[in-house]
Amino acid sequence: MVRVLLYLAVFACLAVGAVWLADRPGEVSVLWQGYRIETSVAIGAIGVVVLALLAMLAWGLLRFVLGLPSAFSFASRSRRRARGFEAVSRGMVAIGAGDPVAAGRHAVDARRFAGDEPLTLLLEAQAAQLSGDRGRAEAAFKTMLDKPETRVLGLRGLFVEAKRRGDMAAARAFADDAVRRSPSLAWANDALLDFHTSSGDWQAARTAVERRAALRLAEKAEAKRQRAVLLAAEALEARGSEPEKALAAALEAVKLAPGLTPAAALAGRMLAERGDVRKAVKLLEAAWKEVSHPDLAAAYLDVRPGDSAQDRLARATTLAKLRPSDPEGVLALAGAAIHARDFAKARETLKPLLAGGASVRVCLLMAELEEAEHGAAGRVREWLSRATRAPRDAAWVADGLVSDSWMPVSPISGRLDAFVWTVPPATLGSHAPALDDVLADLDDSTPLIEARAEAVEPEPAVTAVVAPPPPPAPPPPAAPAPVVEQPKPEAEASPAPPAAPAPVAAPVAASEPKPEPKKAVAEPAAVVVPDARPKPVIFPVAHAPDDPGPDEVPPVEDKKGKFRLFG
Repeated sequence: MVRVLLYLAVFACLAVGAVWLADRPGEVSVLWQGYRIETSVAIGAIGVVVLALLAMLAWGLLRFVLGLPSAFSFASRSRRRARGFEAVSRGMVAIGAGDPVAAGRHAVDARRFAGDEPLTLLLEAQAAQLSGDRGRAEAAFKTMLDKPETRVLGLRGLFVEAKRRGDMAAARAFADDAVRRSPSLAWANDALLDFHTSSGDWQAARTAVERRAALRLAEKAEAKRQRAVLLAAEALEARGSEPEKALAAALEAVKLAPGLTPAAALAGRMLAERGDVRKAVKLLEAAWKEVSHPDLAAAYLDVRPGDSAQDRLARATTLAKLRPSDPEGVLALAGAAIHARDFAKARETLKPLLAGGASVRVCLLMAELEEAEHGAAGRVREWLSRATRAPRDAAWVADGLVSDSWMPVSPISGRLDAFVWTVPPATLGSHAPALDDVLADLDDSTPLIEARAEAVEPEPAVTAVVAPPPPPAPPPPAAPAPVVEQPKPEAEASPAPPAAPAPVAAPVAASEPKPEPKKAVAEPAAVVVPDARPKPVIFPVAHAPDDPGPDEVPPVEDKKGKFRLFG
């Protein structure tokens, strides 16, 4: 619409100009080379315009002819550049898909068509990394250092390659160079912080943390916490050599992070060692309100050296009141009560934890209580066995590592402030029987023997099996004879012989009721006679191995009969 209005305005101006010239007639004469040309002003103006247009057309044609070589060259470069960027695009897609062969092929095409373009160098380096050619990747990254726009990218690539081959000195040098050239690089600042913390240079690490906070590369709360952790690490390191410096660092760490347990416990102990008990108590109580921890409880109970057990118990009671029903406070109070020999209070204190599922520390305290109060080895052993499979207590955990003490840096990943006070992951359960159940079985073995005897008592079935063979009245002297004879009664019992043998067997069983009591008496003897192993010998046998039993029932036939009965 605007263009149409513009055209209409131009045409209107031309029309107005033509009308203006028509209203003012005149003549134009030109003398040139002996020629005289006369015309009106309007025709002369039109002639001038036409000549100007012809001159412009001629100039444009001349420029086109003169610019044909450069135009052909530019078109060729444009085509090569387009093909190069197309190869770069396809190479990046191949890298994303994880195809090293296609990525390398497209990197070669991009290098041939696009030359040393930044994206071409990046594609070449990443294709080399994907294929595992570290030398070619480093060569591409070093080529990037020659161009200002790719210098930082090359430094990062060289940093990554140096870390992969384990050359930490070179990696640190590349990170330092990157920070000097571009101070706001997040990866370079993070790398320098990791290098400082892994080498134990806490002062340089604090400087790196402050620089990251000033550049807004980290949140204020995170930077504050990291400064507190570094100060706590510095205090722990300087405690033996420079106590004043260690105390100042610990107090500053507590100000930055009141819930940092190692700093608070160290500051409380050092203040107590200097005799400033009131300040130590106040500091430890404030830290306990933030987070309960065994180290804080231990430091609080030991705040005044030489106190009696009753004084420690009173202090533990005060600490437990600051966080009612807190497990750590309950454990600290119970431990102090045991040491003060107030066993009733210790047992009453531990009741809530026992009701909710005793952990390892609770079981160990109960074992200590049983030993101190009664000296009952059995109860102590029972609580110790429960402790082996009780839920675990909280501990310092970082990257899957469980540590008894706090460390500022994870030894696994080198990450700062990685340790967290939490319950470690539970281990897989074992298929082995519980230790306390085994001990209980060993302590009381009578129910087990009685249950075995009742379960194995099929006496009527045994007499029914023994009754069919009436012919051999005397016991056979040799073992082979009964073995041969045993299948014969079975074969004869199947065709149903006359009922005479059955009545004969019945009177025999009726006239001799004594074998039944003999068997009942012989079964306990099977447990008592072997003195070497009284417990394991629990088998469903009719009599002991050394007891011949009644004469009417040979041992071999009884065993075969039982086998046939249950078979």
